[in-house]
Amino acid sequence: MSDTLTPAEVEAQKYAKREAEAREQAKLPYQWHQTLAEVDVTLPVPAGTRGRDVEVVIRKQRLRVALRKPAADGEPLVEGELFAAVKPDDCTWSVEDRCTLRVHLEKQNDMQWWPHVVTHHPPIDVTLIEPEKSKLSDLDGETRGMVEKMLFDQRQKGQSQDQPASDATRKREALEAFKRQHPEMDFSQAKVDM
Repeated sequence: MSDTLTPAEVEAQKYAKREAEAREQAKLPYQWHQTLAEVDVTLPVPAGTRGRDVEVVIRKQRLRVALRKPAADGEPLVEGELFAAVKPDDCTWSVEDRCTLRVHLEKQNDMQWWPHVVTHHPPIDVTLIEPEKSKLSDLDGETRGMVEKMLFDQRQKGQSQDQPASDATRKREALEAFKRQHPEMDFSQAKVDM
């Protein structure tokens, strides 16, 4: 996107790009959706298909989905190198309503958007992905603590340049507690970097 475009022109270009991607993606033999942690692939299969009629092989960097009774052209439904590594032991598949095959892939790197499922299929522009809003309560303890610290530091910075960040606050609180524990010591000449 160029810096000389108006916001409306930028939005129009994004819209046109999304439309072109949607047309390309519609030509694929499957539909797919992703979060940062996983990819879900949905394929139509002939009515009456059961699990035993399908061959699904999920390897760390490769996916193969085929019907045991090959289609007229004998080609697998999907076969190729995955964009990135998955955790094969955490991946699953199922036949639903005897007409839809769902393949669930757990990404090994759960902080990366995929431009495509298999590398020889047309990519999407991952910069146009608008992730769902998440809540702090959805995060694990360690990540939540880091995010809360960053938010605190950001608020302190935004309120005033005089407000200390969380590390400085923690150091100051530790120093004050030490002073209370040792009233016999003279801290009047102490210099502390915060």
